[in-house]
Amino acid sequence: MTEEGQEPTTTNTTRITDTALIFEGGGMRASLTSGMVVTLLDAGLDFDWVAGISAGASNAVNYLSDDARRARRSFVEFAADEQFGGLRYFARGQGMFNAEYIYQKAGGPNEALPFDWETFDSNPSQLRVIAFDAESGDEVVWSRKDTPRIDDLMIRVRASSTMPGLMPPVHLNGHVYVDGAMGDDGGIALSQAQREGFEKFVIVLTQERSYRKAPQRFPAIYRGIFRRYPALGEALLTRWKRYNETRERIFALEAEGKAHVFAPERMPVDNSTRDLSRLAAAHRMGLSQARCELPEIREFVGVSSSAVSSSR
Repeated sequence: MTEEGQEPTTTNTTRITDTALIFEGGGMRASLTSGMVVTLLDAGLDFDWVAGISAGASNAVNYLSDDARRARRSFVEFAADEQFGGLRYFARGQGMFNAEYIYQKAGGPNEALPFDWETFDSNPSQLRVIAFDAESGDEVVWSRKDTPRIDDLMIRVRASSTMPGLMPPVHLNGHVYVDGAMGDDGGIALSQAQREGFEKFVIVLTQERSYRKAPQRFPAIYRGIFRRYPALGEALLTRWKRYNETRERIFALEAEGKAHVFAPERMPVDNSTRDLSRLAAAHRMGLSQARCELPEIREFVGVSSSAVSSSR
């Protein structure tokens, strides 16, 4: 048994080619949904197309690197790292979350949160990471062709995860990028999966089913804060509507039998929680719920409990 009672990841996998796997973001709420990453890896369910936005991008790349331990550590133990962030880093202009360290340093070999690039790179599954161009107001979608090296991948995961106002924007190839949650679907990559032809979806949400996002109060303040990037300011102010509409589409797909939706039964943390005991409890909750839903997921994707194929 691995830490927190996790069963070892199976060495056999079943490849799933007709269903998109989509991870929502939500900062440290991914401590709970990382339990779904662990469960899917343990079960050997190998999705051929995976998308993530913001913290969901971290879940996606951890899943594609076949690293259940890192999936948990990324959103539980790593929060205790003194370089993770805080007011001291925010005052220095490095962000409430020290993104350069989190994404571009800690994942290197022999660093605090090493990323298994070789396993990720050898995995044939498709990846989509979505960010938002703060100047043009356009959504950008990155795939494996944009990430030939670990540095190319991690700066894009960082860009997708850059919460406006709390973290400095990412400057890359002449563009200024922030959190992909400002984009078309408000933080859940449903439209991109549909544009690529998918009609079946496993969607991992980080808010409860009853949740609805409210409009931002004091819009003039937001427009003032982001006056340098007016398209970003408007995207922030209208995100609530796009997000709620996307969730309505998701639950409609579920009602039609076209989606399996993992929505937390209860979300005990918020996007900035750093209390390790609360994060660990959230992860355990996610593991428990994901394992309970696993038979339904298997049935949805057409995989029997005994069906396995050769490993990658």
